[in-house]
Amino acid sequence: MPNAKVLESKKAVVAALEDQLKTAQAGVLVDYSGITVEQDTELRNTARKAGISYTVVKNTMVRRALDDAGLSELDDVLHGNTSLATGDDDPIAPIKVISDYATKMGDDKFHIKAAFMEGKVLSKEEIAQLATLSSKKDLYAQLVGVLIAPVANLAAVVSAIADKDNAGEAAAE
Repeated sequence: MPNAKVLESKKAVVAALEDQLKTAQAGVLVDYSGITVEQDTELRNTARKAGISYTVVKNTMVRRALDDAGLSELDDVLHGNTSLATGDDDPIAPIKVISDYATKMGDDKFHIKAAFMEGKVLSKEEIAQLATLSSKKDLYAQLVGVLIAPVANLAAVVSAIADKDNAGEAAAE
C-alpha cells in the first residue's frame, strides 16, 4: 500500500485534472506513442500559443478525474500512452490543433483517441467536422469584416463623390 504522502499527491493530481476537465470547453485524448521529443516539443509550443493546455497523463488518474467530471464514457479509450489537450477559451482550438498535428504526423504515430466538448463526448465524425472550422478569433474577425463592409463601401462612395465635386470646382475656377 502506498504511503500517505504519495497517496495525497496522487489525490491532488486527480483533483487538478478534474478541475481542468470541468473548466475546459473542449478536450482531446491522444495516443502520442510514435512521436519524437522534438515533435512533442513542437506540439507543446503550438498548443501553448493557441491557449491549449497539453499534458501527458496517467490513465488511472485521468480515469478517476473523467469519472468525477461526468465523462465516464471516455474510460474505454484509456489504454497505452495518453495525453490530454484542453482549451478553456476557444472550444474549437484543441480539436483543430490536435487534428492538424495528427494529420501532419500520420495516424500510426499520433492519433486522437476521443474528444469532448462542453460535457458531451464527440464522435469521430464530429471531431473531423469541428477540426475544419475556423477558430473563435478568426470567426469574430470574419464577422467584424462582414459588419464593417457596408460602412466602408459607403465611405468610399461618399469620398469619391466629394473628390469629383472638388475636381469640378477646381476646373471651373
